[in-house]
Amino acid sequence: MRLMDFAAYEQQLKWTALVLGVCSTVSVVQGWQLLAMLFSLPFCLIWMYCGWLHGERQLKYINMLFAALYIYGLGRYALIA
Repeated sequence: MRLMDFAAYEQQLKWTALVLGVCSTVSVVQGWQLLAMLFSLPFCLIWMYCGWLHGERQLKYINMLFAALYIYGLGRYALIA
């Protein structure tokens, strides 16, 4: 599987990211920290892919940073809980 295999599904991925972003926002407002991280990680991964697809370095790297922070948060939650 190559990076460009999902290029045909870019618009559907963006709509999925929108739904994940809304769900993440609702989770934050409700105080559901774990659920917010679970929704936010795929959100970041989708936008990181879109950044690679179009060569947008800033979008790619900021989402790499956030994805790493969410992975850290999920790992920390798994170890502490």
